[in-house]
Amino acid sequence: MKQFIYADNAATTRLDENAFEAMKPYLLAEYGNASQPYSFSRTAKKALNESRKNIAECIGATPEEIYFTSGGTESDNWAIKSSVLTEANRREIITSQIEHHAILRACEVAEQLGCRVQYLPVDSEGVVSSYALSDCISGDTRLVSVMMANNEIGTIQDIAALVEIAHAHGALFHTDAVQAVGHIPIDVRELGVDMLSASAHKFNGPKGIGFLYVKTGTPLPSYMSGGAQESGMRAGTENVASIVGMATALRNNVEAMEKTAEHLFELENRLLCLLRERQIPFTRNGSEKHIPGNISLSFDGKDGEALLHRLDLMGIYVSTGAACNSEDTQVSHVLQAIALPERLAKGTIRVSLGKDNTAEDVEKIAVALAKMHG
Repeated sequence: MKQFIYADNAATTRLDENAFEAMKPYLLAEYGNASQPYSFSRTAKKALNESRKNIAECIGATPEEIYFTSGGTESDNWAIKSSVLTEANRREIITSQIEHHAILRACEVAEQLGCRVQYLPVDSEGVVSSYALSDCISGDTRLVSVMMANNEIGTIQDIAALVEIAHAHGALFHTDAVQAVGHIPIDVRELGVDMLSASAHKFNGPKGIGFLYVKTGTPLPSYMSGGAQESGMRAGTENVASIVGMATALRNNVEAMEKTAEHLFELENRLLCLLRERQIPFTRNGSEKHIPGNISLSFDGKDGEALLHRLDLMGIYVSTGAACNSEDTQVSHVLQAIALPERLAKGTIRVSLGKDNTAEDVEKIAVALAKMHG
């Protein structure tokens, strides 16, 4: 019997049981190095190839365009830092003010190495305007990187429109899709992106594995030197078990995506209705177009950190913002970017529901929040 309510799925998700079972053979019996030429490694190599094909099919890519990494952070760093090493006459990167720190910190490094970085503002819902990009992009722009969906407020961007502007100026386009892959339909061909980052543990896969999609023909230097793995682009013995788990989890999530989204939107609406019924004043942050289950709530005059700890004592796990920055009690850069008043920003929690959450879960969350406002 479940003794707690996990509502922090934007931070990480529970490993898919089918993914776990798919991984086991490559941890115990079929542990051969996929890069070795002898027969014992053939099963591992076949699993690697099938996983690459499976993942590619889930996002409309070809297998040759998928490069396995250690996760979203590495994928983001690869995409951003590669701009420093290519086209010396185009030394500008454009990104947004609400990106994950994997992008923002990588951009800081790029600046230290001589690149100019522009940070696009967002509106009160966290949306990057096409007009804002059009106003600042130029022939010096090498790369535009805008996240597909925000991890704190769930807002989904119009990536295709932004890509069109970038390409019209000869710039490449990368999107951090860590919060989006496995949760909303993605076709890289329709979007037109040149690069896309993903992380398995966000869609019920194992931690420590992810991928970078790189459109055929996109100039990209290798990220790690050593062996010839990943077509010579990323050296290091392949993590076959985790790659198999990632591919299995992604396929399962994609196949159940419509049903899961319907379930999560029902839970969202139920939670918000229960809060209103109990006359708990709150502000919902983000856009109407958002990742299913991602609910950023601000309570005027409350302390988000205190709310988190009181919920924790009740066995309810939520977040006050980006889990990757959990030690920082400052108002998050995302809430600052959407110009949320400080009294609301300090009282913000993120409830991110997943496919395993139930109506009973959201009712208990609502009851717990009502006790704190009594």
